[in-house]
Amino acid sequence: MKTLKPLAVWNFFHEITQIPRPSKKEERIIEYLKAFGKKYNLDTKSDTAGNVLICKSATNGKENGKTIILQSHLDMVCEKNSDTVFNFDTDPIQTYIEDDWVKAKGTTLGADNGIGISMMLAILAANDLSHPALECLFTVDEETGLTGAFALENNLLSGDILINLDSEDDGEIFVGCAGGIDTTALLTYNSEKTPDNYFGFSVSVKGLKGGHSGDDINKGLGNANKILNRFLWIVNKKMDLRLNSFDGGNLRNAIAREAVAIGCVPYSEKENIRVMFNIYVTDIENEIGNIETKIQLELTSESLPETVVDKKTSNALLNVLYACPHGVKAMSNDMPGLVETSTNLASVKMLNGNNIQITTSQRSSVETSKYDIAQQVESVLLLAGATVSHGDGYPGWKPNLKSEILKTAQKSYKKLFDKEPNIRAIHAGLECGLFLEKYPHLDMISIGPQMYGVHSPDERLSILSTQKCWKWLTNILEEV
Repeated sequence: MKTLKPLAVWNFFHEITQIPRPSKKEERIIEYLKAFGKKYNLDTKSDTAGNVLICKSATNGKENGKTIILQSHLDMVCEKNSDTVFNFDTDPIQTYIEDDWVKAKGTTLGADNGIGISMMLAILAANDLSHPALECLFTVDEETGLTGAFALENNLLSGDILINLDSEDDGEIFVGCAGGIDTTALLTYNSEKTPDNYFGFSVSVKGLKGGHSGDDINKGLGNANKILNRFLWIVNKKMDLRLNSFDGGNLRNAIAREAVAIGCVPYSEKENIRVMFNIYVTDIENEIGNIETKIQLELTSESLPETVVDKKTSNALLNVLYACPHGVKAMSNDMPGLVETSTNLASVKMLNGNNIQITTSQRSSVETSKYDIAQQVESVLLLAGATVSHGDGYPGWKPNLKSEILKTAQKSYKKLFDKEPNIRAIHAGLECGLFLEKYPHLDMISIGPQMYGVHSPDERLSILSTQKCWKWLTNILEEV
């Protein structure tokens, strides 16, 4: 990877992949940035949240230009395949190249947002680029709560223009994003002794693509929690299902790729449940097999567990997971093709203390609709007797189609590549809405190279698109 061009960008990206940086554990990458600032004799500071700001003076002839803020986030989504042995707290990402793509072996790559960081560092280290004064802002904990953006100090930045480098689509300029909020439920259950003469089994769903719960929510991808629960619900309707455990999904901002449950049914139903399972597998493959080409559903015999969840709570869980909405709820009337409102059934976990935690996330580019869908999810969870809470949420970013930096970026792209860029809003969350709350004068856009499969082990970054994005970004800085 270190031989790819532009050399500086890929060398910095390689270094970043060697530094563990899970959300809320960015200490090592923060120290790396401080050492970088010292090495290049650049004004470097950090705030109480851990956000880092590295400033660089304007080059000759650009002293009177508007100060530009470049921004990326430091943390990465930590997802791996169940059969991959990897510790995100200690292990470097194992990268490899396949055709035009940089990938990781069995884990997320961290190009979201590591490639944005790399471009910023390459600009800061360069002595052959033309640009006005720069403020490079590196924020913490974007993926699990936008903590860095929430805590950003009101007097830290002085720039007039902000270019966010956290987008994932070649040749597109993003000028707006959805706001989001989390909805979490706890169901408390009693453990009961497993009945005698029952057949123990485990059923699993894996091999799904997963992906970003905002950017990929409209692609018809399978949700492992939904697929697994649907089978269990059918079984429960036909026979006396006793549930021991349910474990599906991991992160609130990722579509669940894997899920597994352990349960038991009367031994007399052993053959019936296998027949039901085979029929169900065929149904799912017919429904989404053309999209989820690697889906695997497995039913295997298990030793009887010692205990099971009490029947009332088990019924409530299966019903609420079936009823809980997932997917696109509304499309935008203002920007054709843009998802306006959605919800993600992210994870189901059995916790210590006989609690079952259900985590969901909602997004919308309309603030009132964001709260409406969150309240719909809450009402379903309340019907199951769960205790429900919401996160603080974050605001959306309303598009400004009269933006000056937008016009500059459009002209630059047209000049470099002889075609017009697409102007879009994104259903994923960006930190721009929070920046605008603290710095209402900011003129903002978001760009980035082509990536697919972000927030999943299928994450991959285009080499050619990264070269294009670098050329475009540095030309924007020159043209401002």
